[in-house]
Amino acid sequence: MGVLVEVKHLKKYFKTPRGMLHAVDDVSFSIERGKTLGVVGESGCGKSTLGRVVLGLLSATDGEIWFDKRNITSCKGKMRHELRRHMQIIFQDPFSSLDPRKTVRQLIAEPIKTYNRLSKKELHERVYELMEEVGLAERLVGAYPHELDGGRRQRIGVARALALNPQFIVCDEPVSALDVSIQAQILNLLKDLQDKSQLTYIFITHDLSVVKHISDEIMVMYLGCVVEHCAADDLFDHPLHPYTKGLLSAIPEPSIHKEKKKVLLTGELTSPIEPKACCRFANRCPYAEERCRQEAPPEEVLLPGHTVACFKAREINGL
Repeated sequence: MGVLVEVKHLKKYFKTPRGMLHAVDDVSFSIERGKTLGVVGESGCGKSTLGRVVLGLLSATDGEIWFDKRNITSCKGKMRHELRRHMQIIFQDPFSSLDPRKTVRQLIAEPIKTYNRLSKKELHERVYELMEEVGLAERLVGAYPHELDGGRRQRIGVARALALNPQFIVCDEPVSALDVSIQAQILNLLKDLQDKSQLTYIFITHDLSVVKHISDEIMVMYLGCVVEHCAADDLFDHPLHPYTKGLLSAIPEPSIHKEKKKVLLTGELTSPIEPKACCRFANRCPYAEERCRQEAPPEEVLLPGHTVACFKAREINGL
């Protein structure tokens, strides 16, 4: 299939009164066409910032972003406008991301009118086609966002993202604001659309059970850094980083007959503002030693296709 998106040593810093906040710090990955990369971590780990920098909604501080073998890191103007056809986003909150003064028809038609010169009839046909594709009834074409439930509002967001037939979509926690039953419907919709159109996703979430369902690979972030990256099944079957083990232990076990070992993460968070050259998880890690507080661990391949940034990972996993 080939690589569609490649990110090399990407950094995004924000200036604050106390210094530079390292929101994304030296992140690298690639995504094959038609595949999904899940990005997980606690709130504030930089996963949403990462998605916005890849799309060009925020400028990168350093590093490179390649899309379909083109370096798009610093592209602007007409080239960036044209890239919008191929790179889209589904936002977390389906209500605040939609203009409350516009109907479903107007909301879905808006991106089409920006890029394509269609007759009124062709535009209406395309809107109805998209509504059918995402599971919105035609009778809702004149409805406003406040008249719809969260699931239907998010379907509008999906339709808007699909309007220009993109190749790549950043899904920024698209189901976190929805009820569990509606979450399943939206996830299944995204999977069906991917199978039909060979879409490539970055799926950002803090819910590990959700990311397992939709992802081919999973990247775990902690305070702007990647701590583990591997195939989705490998992460759940053989987590190697202490932080990942803690995240997985927090998933509720549905069986009352099966005991689950809890890994409690205690200690203070390292400040992301001008952080020292060290493991940022060291203050909360039960295995941390002096070296962890003096050096930043590099990403290493510990198992085939399984990278981890931890000095103690081999020892604690018996590798």
